[in-house]
Amino acid sequence: MNARKIIIDTDPGQDDAVAILLALASPEEIEVLGITAVAGNVPLSLTAKNARIVCELAGKTDVPVYAGCDAPLSRKLVTAEHVHGKTGLDGPDLPDPTMPLTHGHAVDFIIDTLREQDAGTVTLCPLGPLTNIATAFQKAPDIVSRVQEIVLMGGAYFEVGNITPTAEFNIYVDPEAADIVFKSGVDIVVMPLDVTHKALVTKTRNDAFRALGNQAGVAVAQMTDFFERFDKEKYGSEGAPLHDPCVTAYLIRPDLFQGRHVNVEIETASELTMGMTVADWWGVTNRTPNTTFIGSLDADGFFALLTERLARL
Repeated sequence: MNARKIIIDTDPGQDDAVAILLALASPEEIEVLGITAVAGNVPLSLTAKNARIVCELAGKTDVPVYAGCDAPLSRKLVTAEHVHGKTGLDGPDLPDPTMPLTHGHAVDFIIDTLREQDAGTVTLCPLGPLTNIATAFQKAPDIVSRVQEIVLMGGAYFEVGNITPTAEFNIYVDPEAADIVFKSGVDIVVMPLDVTHKALVTKTRNDAFRALGNQAGVAVAQMTDFFERFDKEKYGSEGAPLHDPCVTAYLIRPDLFQGRHVNVEIETASELTMGMTVADWWGVTNRTPNTTFIGSLDADGFFALLTERLARL
């Protein structure tokens, strides 16, 4: 089977870093055409830097990394240093990258790649706010029909919100961009908080990362040591949820996940529920399903996959 061609759109973030490492460690299943950085967890200057740090951590310095949009379509940027630390990758002591950013804008790279590759062969994997993807769709509407699939981390339904009472961070940061993407007609698979909160890094699982002994395994353990303090205090959970790696794990082992094909709409008008992903889980409207909304995963299988792949780096 040919490796699936993807573009990772990201705002690293420790969990973004783990998602990227999983993709780069899985060349049989995933071909990373490029990584596009967007402002989100931290400002663009840091997300573009962090994406390159992660590539170097994986020993994959040939992957092009592009800087993209530094602010949402029509809103002031909201960031999440309170979760990820001032650098976005707080925890391990990782060196500054030596690989340069690739010349050009992330949005143009997305457009050019979708035009150059055969239609229906490139999957977009957004791990942060959807600003770059929506901007590309607005700038070049012809590419929308060429996307194979969008597999993204964002939103919530039963788990409601993590940045407001009703909104998940990635969607909340740029709800107008999310609205454009969800209305695009592209096949979408969503990893919401409903599933990512089941991907908990317990002490046993984190000890397994550390015991790998390689730089990537130790760094992932140190990242989790740092950001789990926030989630354990907030949710009273055993450990931190690894949100974004659910996206790349799904590309490798979709059998680990289960969900429903439902309609999802994005709230963009109400300040009370801004950025809410309104999922018609029970089919109570006549709105056309537009999203495979994932609700559960085999957590043991997920962590076994992640540990096995990190060991390769």
